[in-house]
This record gives sequence, structure tokens and C-alpha cells, in this order.
Amino acid sequence: MFQKKWESKRKAVFEPQESSTSKQRKINQTGQQHAHKQKLQTPKSPSQRSNNRDTEENEDQREKSAAKSPSKVKTSPKKAPEEHGDHGRPFIKTSSLFRNNPEIPDVLSPAVNQVKEKVFTSNTFEELNLHPHLVRTNLNIVLNVTSMTSVQKKTIPVLMSGKDAVVRSQTGSGGIPDIECSDHYLNYGPLAVVIVPTRELALQSFQMFQKLLKPFTWIVPGVLMGGEKRKAEKARLRKGINVLISTPGRLVDHIKNTLSIAFSAVRWLILDEADRTLDLGFEKDLTVILNALNVTGLARQNVLLSATLTEGLSRLASISMKEPVSIHVSEGSEDTVEACPQAAPQALSDSYAMPERLQQHVVVVPSKLHLVCLAAFILAKCKFEQRQKLIVFISSCEAVEFLLTLFTAVLCVKPSTASTKHTSTSLNFYRLHGNMRQEERTEVFQEFSQCKTGILLCTDVAARGLDLPQVTWIVQYNPPVSAAEYVHRVGRTARIGAQGSSLLFLTPSEMAFVDVLANHNISLSEMKMEDILATLMKDERFKGRGKWDSKRSATAFEQEVRERATVLQTDFENYVHANNESLQTAKSALQSFLRAYTTYPSSLKHIFHIRSLHLGHAAKSFGLRDAPQGLGSSITTNPANSKDSKKGKDKAKRYCKFSEVGQ
Repeated sequence: MFQKKWESKRKAVFEPQESSTSKQRKINQTGQQHAHKQKLQTPKSPSQRSNNRDTEENEDQREKSAAKSPSKVKTSPKKAPEEHGDHGRPFIKTSSLFRNNPEIPDVLSPAVNQVKEKVFTSNTFEELNLHPHLVRTNLNIVLNVTSMTSVQKKTIPVLMSGKDAVVRSQTGSGGIPDIECSDHYLNYGPLAVVIVPTRELALQSFQMFQKLLKPFTWIVPGVLMGGEKRKAEKARLRKGINVLISTPGRLVDHIKNTLSIAFSAVRWLILDEADRTLDLGFEKDLTVILNALNVTGLARQNVLLSATLTEGLSRLASISMKEPVSIHVSEGSEDTVEACPQAAPQALSDSYAMPERLQQHVVVVPSKLHLVCLAAFILAKCKFEQRQKLIVFISSCEAVEFLLTLFTAVLCVKPSTASTKHTSTSLNFYRLHGNMRQEERTEVFQEFSQCKTGILLCTDVAARGLDLPQVTWIVQYNPPVSAAEYVHRVGRTARIGAQGSSLLFLTPSEMAFVDVLANHNISLSEMKMEDILATLMKDERFKGRGKWDSKRSATAFEQEVRERATVLQTDFENYVHANNESLQTAKSALQSFLRAYTTYPSSLKHIFHIRSLHLGHAAKSFGLRDAPQGLGSSITTNPANSKDSKKGKDKAKRYCKFSEVGQ
């Protein structure tokens, strides 16, 4: 009897005609909500924000007790509007996950003329004066390359003429000119030195040189990078390496401590991802390397390669290069090979060339919902779609480890029911960051390169130069520190003419970053958070207490999505709070995220400022039910002009950078 009355009340909510009493109740609710929003918009002191978090926790406790005795909730329909606060929706208990969040405004992306780079040309490598074995055996057969890219067409002739060059391209020009010249000037010791910022890029470059040098058995490539045994590297140097690929720190180590290393035969110096090398704080190491090369007094050809050009790169070019040529290829610009004594023109730094087949998206998500929204997106692409490969960029090593453990434990659990309406595939998670041992990093890099579907959770250690095949989506879970870093991140997909997509997560307070990207002619299309969360309707593991079906209204569908998101969030929180170890891991990840948030450059502080974060909401995105005690004291909150603040931020920034790459 009671059930029938309850069902009739729920059905009555969806009747098109409303009584005057129900209309008046809705008007009253609307007024209460409007007053509540005005109250939320009023600036609050830290103590007031703390009280709000306590209030939310009290609401959570009341909801938990209500969940244990659902009959009590149903017998008190008068309290439904108070707890629910939604117009005309059936009364279904909803967690505070969807309460007290800032409003999500529409994304208004300014109209821009996005710079596009034409990838391939109709020209072939046979048109150049390259070694026939290199063209026929390696490029055509091994690498399956027949046509030159636009930047290769302009770069290779310049480099073969012996001129210094600054090359800006999203595709890269490769090491073909160096190999061709090495065939003519073979000698003992390094002939070409290639400097790259990260170990993964060093390993990838070495493997590419091995393929290109297959017909030239007398030319020996070698790699030096942190994490490897110095004794083995010294032995390789004594035997002779002709093409030397190295990270800056490890090469400086050998310059100071290895007698067998000599640069008397070096004719070419290539700095790949040169701007990233400078950003990571390797200026002093580059100075040591350049001095060691200059001691020989021999003429040397220098090449700087990068997808973005910075002021630091201009200084480096002016110091290390002689009358360099700037090479840049973009849509509508054919004549882009020109002399540039001070590296590239400043105009080239204002807009970045993006892959033509790259679709760029942005989603605005309140802090509370970040975790469930990312999980829903991963499920949508890698569980309910085929052959999807994701790279998720996260701001800190601790957060990468935490999310890997959390997603593996919660998302990879098989559904309890054998029957399901939707086909699904297993989720394969990988991780990559600077705190891993080199053996692990190499193994993960190889496995993710070869897998057909998977999710790589990583820091910016994977943002530069890496060619990871068949990556379909780039997810920037934490925003980049600059527009240039955004370009490098999304450059891991849509490579060499392939199709790819990217998604940038922003909170409502960070939406101005869209305008920053627009200033560099980067345009984003909005993806709705509700559409991402709707994927949870396909997964019966997160089914709520409601009985939604396709005949119900859109309002009921939205409520069911919210309930399923709440179930997923509850699963995350239950896992985090299951034991002290997982709880401490979550707290450590939250603290590392907050420390990373303080390292945004001053030019972006008006968008990414630690004071704009709601610590309680940020804690929710790490599976925590409230912000840990004493969290604020572990973060630098002094004014920006404080010397202690600057020192603390610089120290944290250096720690984050060097932990990413190793030496």
C-alpha cells in the first residue's frame, strides 16, 4: 500500500499540469536557491570556508545515516525538497558531490585563425643527393616512408649545405642529414652529438638511429642517459661511438669523469627539444658541453629543433650559432627559410602550428567532480569503444601513483552480473614519471608503444618528442604551465598526418586559460561534463537505487546520472579510507598537487592561484571526504613579492623539474 502511494507521488512529479500548491512550493524553493547562490558568491574568510566544509561533512553524515534506513527517507516526503532542492525531480538521495559547486558558464572561445602545418609534400627523398642505401633500404622499406614532410623538404638541403639552423616544426626533420654526412667523414670518436631533455626521448632517438644506420655497419650509434651503469657506458665510449645521443646531465658527468670521451672529431651538434632542455634548468650543463666542444677549435654545424621557440632559445642560438637559418613551415606561408641572427622572429612565438587533423576540446569541471569525470571519460573511450589509446597528463609523480592504484582497484573490477547490454574491453593502465627506476621507465615505454589499447598516466616527462604510436586521445587532467607546454602535450597524438583528439580539464575559476590559448591562435571546442558522466549509464556496476528506463524524462535521466556518479565517488572514497596506507597515499598526492599548483608562472597567477582553490573540494577529487588537518601550513601562502616565498617556489620548481628527467 505504501509503495503504491510512493510511486504515485513520484509519477505526479512528471505530470505536465501542476497545481497551484506545487507551483507555489517551486517558487519558494527557487527563492531559497537564489538566496543560497548569493550567499555562496560572497567572499569568505578561511575560517568561514572551513565551517562550510564542516557543514558539508555533516550533510554527508546525515545522508549516510539515511542510506542505512531508506524507509525513513521515504516516509518523510516533506523533507525531500529541503535535501534535494531540485525542481520537479523524483526524490532520490544525492550526495554532496553535486552541492555547493560553482556555476559552470558556457565556454566562449574567441574566433582565431589557427596555424596549420602541411605535413606531407609530393616530393620524394630520391630528389635529394642522399645515399641510395639510405633512401631505398631504410626509408622506403624499413620505415615505409616515401614522401618528405614539409619541414624535411626545407631542412635537409639547408643542413647539407653546412649552415646552422633553428628548426621549428610539429613533425621534426629527423637525423637523415647527420647520417649522410657521417658516411663521408667517418672517424673514431663522436662525429655527431645529439642532446635531448629526457631519457625516453634519448632511447627513442637511439632506436631510430639504429634503424637508419642499418646499411652503414661502420657507423656506430650510442646512448648515454641517467639510470644506466656508468661503467658500461665508459666501455662503449672506449670502443668508439660515432653518433652520440645523450641527456645533458649524464654527458656532463662523463665530460668531468671519463677520460676516454673526446670531441676532437665532432662536426655536428643537434639540440632536440632545445626549449624544454632550457626549461628543465640545464643551462649550466649546456654551457659545460659547449665549452668542451669549443676547445677543439674545429668548425661545427649546430642545429636547434623544437615545436616552440622561446626567448631562452634565442639567447642560446645567439651564443652557440653563427648566422643561423630559421626554418618554419605553416599554412599559407611558403617562404619560411630565412636568415635570423637572433634565432627565429618573435612573431613565430605568438602562434603555434597545430596538426591539421587534431580535434581540440575543453571541459569545465568543478573540483569535486574531477575524479569521477576523468574515470567516466576513461570508461567511455577504453571500455565501451575499441582501439582507443589515451595519455593522461598529471602534475605530480605522487598523483600519478595514486590514480594508477585507485583506478586499477575500482575501475578494473569486473561487473558482478555476467549479462550486460554493452560490449566492453579490459582496461590496461600504465604509469610514467621521473621517480621511477630507469628499468621500469624503459619497460613501460616499450609496452605502451606496442599495445593496441591502454591508458598512460604520466607527468610532463612524456610531453616532449616521444613518438608513441596510435595514441588517439591526449587528456590534460591538470592544465599545463604555458601555451607552449600545451602544444607539446597535444603533439603526442595526430602525428604525421594521423587523426587524434585532445581534452583539457579546467575548473570554472580557470576558464581564462582558454583566452590565453586563443592569444596563440589555439581554438578549443567545448565538451559538456554531463555528456561525459552519462557514460556511467552503460556500466551496471554503478547503478543507483532508481529504476530509470528510456521512457522516463530527461530530468530523470540526469538524476540517474548524478546518482551513478555518486556511487562511483563513494567507491573511490571507500577504497581510500579502507586503510591507513591508502589514506596517506591520497593525502600525499593531494599535497603534491597543491605544491605543483603554486609553481605556475607569474603571468598565469591570475588564473592558477592557490588561493582560488577550495581545499575541501580539491580533497574530494582525491577520494578524501574532507581536507586533511594542517594542509594549509604545508603550502607556501606568502605574498608573491616575499623573498622566502620566491625561494620556496623556486626550490619546489627545481625539485619537480629534476625529478622528471634524471641525469
